[in-house]
Amino acid sequence: MRLLRLVGFGLSGLIVNATLQIVPGATWTATNTGQHIQAHGAGIIKDGEKWYWIGEDKTNGTAFTNINCYSSTNLVEWSYEGALISRTASGDTGPDRVIERPKVMHNKRTGKYVLWAHIDSADYGEAKIGVAIGDSVCGKYSYLRSERPLGFESRDSGVFVDDDGKGYLLTEDRRNGLRINALSDDYLSVSSNVYVWKEKYESPAMIKHEGVYFMFASQLTGWSPNDNYYSTSTSLSGPWSSWQKFADSGSNTYASQTSFVLSVGDGYVYMGDRWHSENLMRSTYVWLPVEISGTTASMKNAVNWILDPGTGASRAGPKENMYEGETAELANGAISQACSSCSGSKAIGYIGGVPSGSATFSKVESSATTRTTLRIKHLNGDKQQRYAAISVNGKSQRAAFLPDGGGGPASSVVHVNVEQGVNEVKVGGVDEGWGPDIDRVFVPVE
Repeated sequence: MRLLRLVGFGLSGLIVNATLQIVPGATWTATNTGQHIQAHGAGIIKDGEKWYWIGEDKTNGTAFTNINCYSSTNLVEWSYEGALISRTASGDTGPDRVIERPKVMHNKRTGKYVLWAHIDSADYGEAKIGVAIGDSVCGKYSYLRSERPLGFESRDSGVFVDDDGKGYLLTEDRRNGLRINALSDDYLSVSSNVYVWKEKYESPAMIKHEGVYFMFASQLTGWSPNDNYYSTSTSLSGPWSSWQKFADSGSNTYASQTSFVLSVGDGYVYMGDRWHSENLMRSTYVWLPVEISGTTASMKNAVNWILDPGTGASRAGPKENMYEGETAELANGAISQACSSCSGSKAIGYIGGVPSGSATFSKVESSATTRTTLRIKHLNGDKQQRYAAISVNGKSQRAAFLPDGGGGPASSVVHVNVEQGVNEVKVGGVDEGWGPDIDRVFVPVE
C-alpha cells in the first residue's frame, strides 16, 4: 500500500530537511529574485536531481506574459530559471491573449520536452489547446500551433504519462464534459478520444496508484473555489467511479482549485491555486499531502507541514515560538501601532522607508542548529508586493509580502539558518521602499 502519512523521516531526510516547511497560502519568495513565485495553474516535472515548477506568470493579470520555470532540489526552496515562452508581438502568444495550465511532458522516445496549454482569446471564446516543444526541460520552447482537439472545445487542461510511456491530454469541454485524449507517439498531436465524463468538471489532474487511475478536478465556478472531486478506474477507457470529494466537505478544497497532483517517492502532493480574481498577481499556492489507499483519496488542511523530498513522507510542522511585533526593538522610525485584526491588537509599522525603520527580535530561541522556515504574519494594504530584508544572526535576504486583501494579517515565509540557543532576527527595509507591517513572527523551536 502506497500512502503519504504524517510520519517521521529516515535519518537522511531528518538531517537535510528537518524543519523546512511548506505553508499553504503564504507568500512564497523565489530565492534568487526576492519576488513571489509566479507559476500558477502549474505542473512539476522531475529531471535529473531537480524538480521544475512550470506555470503561468500572473504579474499583469489574466493576459499572457510568460510561462515561467523554477527549479528546486527539495520542493521548498525555489530558484527562478527563466521563461519557457514569452509574449510576442502577435499570434497566439501576442498581446491580450490567454495561456493557462501549462504542463510539460518528457518524451523518452524522442528526447524532447513537450508543453501543452490552454490557448484562448481574452473573452475565452476560442477554447483551444496549444503545443510547444523544447530540447531541455527549462529552456526556450518553440511554439507550434493551437487547435480544438478532435474538433472539441478545450479550456482547462492537463497531461498524463502512463507506465508504458503513452501520453494523454486531459481537456475540459464545456459543451460535452471532461475528456481524456490519447496523444501520438511523439506527444505532438491528439490521436483519439479515450473517455468523456458527462459531468461538467475542469482543472483536471491525473495520477496512477497501484493500477488505479485517479482523476482530480474542480466544479465550474470560475475563479471562486469549490469542493473539488475525484473519480477512479482501472482502465482509462472506463468504467469510472462516481465523483467523490477528497477534502473536508464545505471547505472549498481549503479555498483552492486543483492544478496538479505530484508523485514524490511513495507519496503524493496536491498542488492547488488560491485565486484572487481582483488581483491575480497575489494568488497563492495551497500544497498539501494527499493520502491514497486502494480507490480512496483524502486530504486534510495544515498551517504548515514538512515533506521529505526523497521518500515522500510528510509530517506536521515543528513546534514554534511566537514573537509579537510589539515586543521587538524598534529603530529608525518604526513604531508600534493599533491593529484591530492583529494578535494583541498591535502591529509594527513604518518598516523601511528613510532612514530604514527596523524591528529586531533579539532573543529568538532554537533547540538545534539547522535550516528552517520562519512564518511572518503581516499586513500590506497596497495592490503590489512589499519587500523586507530578513536578517538572522547578521545574514540577510530579501522576502516578498503580498497584499493582504483587507482580510487581516497574511503569511509570508522565509527560509533561514538558525543556531542552537539564542538567535537575532531583524526585519528591515529594502531599497528605501516601505516594508509590510509586522504582526508577529513564528520560529520553529524544535
